[in-house]
Amino acid sequence: MRSVRRPCRTKSTQSTLKTPKANCGISTALFRHFADKLPISRLQRDLSDSTVLRNIGVPFAHSLLAVSSLRRGLGKLSLDKARVAADLDANWQVLSKAVQTVLRREAYEAPYEALKALTRGAGAGGGLRDKLAGFVDSLDVADSVKAELRALTPATFIGRMPAVPAETRD
Repeated sequence: MRSVRRPCRTKSTQSTLKTPKANCGISTALFRHFADKLPISRLQRDLSDSTVLRNIGVPFAHSLLAVSSLRRGLGKLSLDKARVAADLDANWQVLSKAVQTVLRREAYEAPYEALKALTRGAGAGGGLRDKLAGFVDSLDVADSVKAELRALTPATFIGRMPAVPAETRD
């Protein structure tokens, strides 16, 4: 079996990112148990809720450990920018939703169906780039819209990111 090369390389093993997942699982399980147990024991005057309450910090600790080890694990990743650029250039189908959105804005009839025929089975490769350019040229829309669509590339398309407040982009 051939290994797949990823656009991110890690300086350590995958176990670095498995630890946070395990800690999240433990904290989630404990929080769920507490959410199920406490309301019932309170209503029934069950004394076992004191044991639960004494352990209320345990899931918080596991959550804190998960976040801490996740940050540490993510800090060990490095991005292979050349590989990401090559991946984007080989996958022009990511622009199909963007083109549909522009065509809907311009009240173009059946944009989904028009692009479906163009992108189905296109797969990876630069062939779709040429098909998309021909499709844009054949559209019955204003020249400014065609220019807007021609300017779209997988590497520069950021979707709704400009509408996202700057303080949430970190």
